[in-house]
Amino acid sequence: MRFDGTDDYVSTDDLTMAVNAAITLERPLLVKGEPGTGKTELARQVAQALGLPMIEWNVKSTTKAQQGLYEYDAVSRLRDSQLGDEKVNDVANYIRKGKLWQAFEADGKVVLLIDEVDKADIEFPNDLLQELDKMEFHVYETGETVKARQRPIVIITSNNEKELPDAFLRRCFFHYIKFPDHDTLRKIVEVHHPDIKPALLTSALTQFYELREQPGLKKKPSTSEVLDWLKLLLAEDLDAEDLKRDGANALPKLHGALLKNEQDVHLFERLAFMARRQGR
Repeated sequence: MRFDGTDDYVSTDDLTMAVNAAITLERPLLVKGEPGTGKTELARQVAQALGLPMIEWNVKSTTKAQQGLYEYDAVSRLRDSQLGDEKVNDVANYIRKGKLWQAFEADGKVVLLIDEVDKADIEFPNDLLQELDKMEFHVYETGETVKARQRPIVIITSNNEKELPDAFLRRCFFHYIKFPDHDTLRKIVEVHHPDIKPALLTSALTQFYELREQPGLKKKPSTSEVLDWLKLLLAEDLDAEDLKRDGANALPKLHGALLKNEQDVHLFERLAFMARRQGR
């Protein structure tokens, strides 16, 4: 079982190696990187390439590790007991299986995505250590032990919003997705927009990297945002000449796809103002 990328996803050599190393070691693959660099999409593409089903657990700030195992609905059981419902005699009727349980009981191997693990409380990763290591957990209400029929391929993503515990990191194979260089980004764009004219692509990527490298920028635009921007440029039927800027306008065309806060927009407006003053 080996991942070599897909037609829809440009995987660099080091990312491909990381995926296959995690599969070989049977350890979770922890993927970090800027938002929008394809971390979540990686799991989907691994599942597609290997022909495996995917189970996705989207972590939120309120998510608890226990929810990934199971939840016991005591309130519903109490209500049913008051109504005289016979199903209250079997506590299993009130156990809701979590994403890990679903992955463990699957008939075959699956890809389990734990997305944005750093959003949750700092104890969240520690609370999953044993389950991800031993691939089993105990259900206290029923007394059963749930063991994985086949060890899933676990991919965990993080936007680096907070540090993860050392004990958790030791159990993972780690990879940081660097922001793609010019050639890699060109390949990514050509996958999504195969008919884009070379001159437009060259001009757009030049502007994009100049924008990303602007000192003082609060939020650098990501891969997903440049793809959206190019989609808009194509929809408006713009060409390389249309993208040319003068000193009076430092903002790129349709900049709302790239700049996502007012501070960054004001930064480029100030640059344009300074350029106009110097040009007098």
